Amino acid sequence: MKKVHIDPLSDRVVVMPEEVDEMTASGIILPDTAKEKPQMGKIIAAGPGKVSENGTVVKMTLKAGDTVLYGKYSGTEISLEDNEVLIMRESDILAKFK
Repeated sequence: MKKVHIDPLSDRVVVMPEEVDEMTASGIILPDTAKEKPQMGKIIAAGPGKVSENGTVVKMTLKAGDTVLYGKYSGTEISLEDNEVLIMRESDILAKFK
């Protein structure tokens, strides 16, 4: 994938979902309607952080390159440079893989 040309605002991140298996372990090809939505992906861009009520910026704990787990229906899907990506708030991320 090429360098991303998007800068998320506030506490938002752009996530590239992990590829979904097209075939089961036994060799059955799955139609698009039977595929599970991915819940894991890689952050490709992150905003600067959220501004608190007292005006200070609370920095992000996630950064580009982190692999994360998120809720099944989290985020907003958009097309970015011929790829489907998700934009979501940092608080929608459930876990970060080490």
